Amino acid sequence: MIVRSLRETVGTEREVRGPDWISRRLILAREKAGFSVNDTLVRAGAELKMWYANHVEAVYVLEGTGEVVDDETGQRHPLEPGVLYLLDGHEHHTLRTHTAFRALCVFDPPLTGRETHDENGTFPLLPEEDA
Repeated sequence: MIVRSLRETVGTEREVRGPDWISRRLILAREKAGFSVNDTLVRAGAELKMWYANHVEAVYVLEGTGEVVDDETGQRHPLEPGVLYLLDGHEHHTLRTHTAFRALCVFDPPLTGRETHDENGTFPLLPEEDA
């Protein structure tokens, strides 16, 4: 059994930062759960273009408002606490936050903890032994 608090991850190697976001990696590939779990904060007014070519991601909104746009179809979906979106088709998408935003993100395959978005908004698929 693994029990871990968010407080334990802050300021450790499990806290990964980008220009507009902070991701606290609660469960990683090294835990061998088959998925990873992140508590992610995004600043108000951010516009993040992403494409998870190597991962499926589920995003459950905990705090804040914004929208996710399917860049391939132009379809927009409003986001607020209690809304979940699943990127199960490796969609190119844009996350726009209207307010400070917090979400619980689940990835398959699991993240190792060192991933950051590349120039395409993609997380590389890192080998688990690099975890």
